[in-house]
Amino acid sequence: MLSNKTYDVLKWIALVFLPALGTLYFALAGIWGLPCGEQIVGTITAIDTFLGVLLGISSMRYNEK
Repeated sequence: MLSNKTYDVLKWIALVFLPALGTLYFALAGIWGLPCGEQIVGTITAIDTFLGVLLGISSMRYNEK
């Protein structure tokens, strides 16, 4: 079971930080020619989706109580 603080931090990471990071890297990769833009953004998106699913399951279990 996650504490409220841990849940809130992970939720912020999933909803704000990872999408912003992916967008930033994708934009900078296009502007500056940074390597593997699509692969890195795809990896960030996959991690974000996985985290979102885990948080959704945790929230669902918490609300069942």
